[in-house]
Amino acid sequence: MSLDGVFRRAFGDDEPTHAGSGWTTGVLAVALGVFAAGGVLCLHMPDLLTTPDLRGRYPLPLVRGLIQALIGLAFLCGLLSALSRRRKVLGVTGMGLALAASLAGGASVEIAGPVSSRLALGLDWFLLNLLLLAVIFVPLERWRPLREEQLVFRPLWTTDSVHFFVSHLLVQVTTWLSLAPATILFAWAARPEIQGAVKGQPLVLQVLEIVLVADLTQYAVHRAFHVVPALWRFHSVHHSSTTMDWLAGSRLHLVDTIATRGLTFLPLFLLGFDERALGAYLVFVSFHAVFIHANVRFRLGALEPFLVTPRYHHWHHASAPEARDRNFAVHLPVLDRVFGTRHLPPGAWPAEYGLGDGRSFPESWLGQTVAPFRRRI
Repeated sequence: MSLDGVFRRAFGDDEPTHAGSGWTTGVLAVALGVFAAGGVLCLHMPDLLTTPDLRGRYPLPLVRGLIQALIGLAFLCGLLSALSRRRKVLGVTGMGLALAASLAGGASVEIAGPVSSRLALGLDWFLLNLLLLAVIFVPLERWRPLREEQLVFRPLWTTDSVHFFVSHLLVQVTTWLSLAPATILFAWAARPEIQGAVKGQPLVLQVLEIVLVADLTQYAVHRAFHVVPALWRFHSVHHSSTTMDWLAGSRLHLVDTIATRGLTFLPLFLLGFDERALGAYLVFVSFHAVFIHANVRFRLGALEPFLVTPRYHHWHHASAPEARDRNFAVHLPVLDRVFGTRHLPPGAWPAEYGLGDGRSFPESWLGQTVAPFRRRI
């Protein structure tokens, strides 16, 4: 049984989910309770559960206030759900998580002594990213949806959530594996005079150059993952989704993620861009990658010829034969024009998404992770 089935059986998803049924407040209660409990765990075990590069940057009073607010909201939503819903398990679970977080010390947990470990799980990174992206993109998808009938908790949302969870929890491992080929194997190729000239440019110009260099690399790597059968086994996991929304882009095999990031970082490392420019690019790509998968009917007007949009990238995921192996660019659609791989029917959106080959694909995270090693895709 997929995680969706487990969730439905555990939380009574067979009951109505319309407004006023207690379903939305119940799911919110569970989600907020998980965020609150996770935040308290991070306060208790910062050495094990918090990302070393982020620890010193947190405004702790603000973080503690956020945790306390999450505890209160989780309990309130759980209470509203329990009052509205015949089956109380969602509401009770949310209230239980809020109560457990409070009994564990809540936002007042003191961090004893300095936190110095350099190897940890990124629970804090997962919680902050998921909370921020959900707060931004769930309302956007409800405000201007491409497919109005598509629910927030659509089929296999749990599977994609696990992909999101694993990639963020293992952020240190995936980051190291992505950076190691450049910093260890190709350090000899770096030229200080070139790096000095690149780093001496205005930051805005560097950011624009990073977008161009990164997307040229990503175009080549992305296209290779489509045309080389051994690589397609891994990339097909990403294309197996038959639903597009802000969470769908998280369905990526770790081999695909590490290879793409590592090869993309290589020219950026060799050219020596300023860390501030790289940081600005990472913020941009983090939101843009989610946006282009989202269930939104947004148009970007004059920017559309220069920046990949949801409609442009949705066609890359379309199951229609004429759309296959098209629109490889992640940021700059001009690359597909140059290399002859652009496909964008005027004003149209894809009717269906997915592999479109009629074959079944594993629905669980574990099944999708193991599939490329076990069968021909």
